[in-house]
Amino acid sequence: MQNILFWLVIILILIFAIITTIAVFHTNFRIKNINKTLEYQYNLIVKMQSVLKTKSATNAVAENAEMIYQDLLQNLIPIMAAISVMPRNTSEHPLWRALGGIMDEYAKNPFALEKLRRAIKLDADIARNIENYISRADRLLRHLNATEPDGILAATFTDGLLGQSLTFFTQAQALATQEQNE
Repeated sequence: MQNILFWLVIILILIFAIITTIAVFHTNFRIKNINKTLEYQYNLIVKMQSVLKTKSATNAVAENAEMIYQDLLQNLIPIMAAISVMPRNTSEHPLWRALGGIMDEYAKNPFALEKLRRAIKLDADIARNIENYISRADRLLRHLNATEPDGILAATFTDGLLGQSLTFFTQAQALATQEQNE
């Protein structure tokens, strides 16, 4: 009887050990699932925060767009006068009409680049306006690309008139300064 009681206690201890082991494994499994869920939620919150920052920065650009456009336009007006270019005759914003006129003239007459190069070389005010325009337009494009790298707004500005004009003005400036350095 004592032997049976001994084996019964051993069996109960083994059953208790098995149940405890199963409970510990189950608890570990649940803790891992909770950790995965919390990690997923944390990453989601970080992503949402990033999107909100991006939207906020993009909204700030949109809210200040008129000031930015006017600043760029103020630098374009003397440049257009120096190379005898008229803005497009459309209902667009004056900045886009001015840029469109410059880029249309360059497309029709590649000599516009030479006229701009000469104007930069001979007139310090034109050189300063070109430098200001390039600096401000580049800063706007970098800001848009940083806040919305794959966005339609950044691509529209980069591939559109702003990006094209930036390339055109940078090229003319490089040619003017290259000739001055020689």
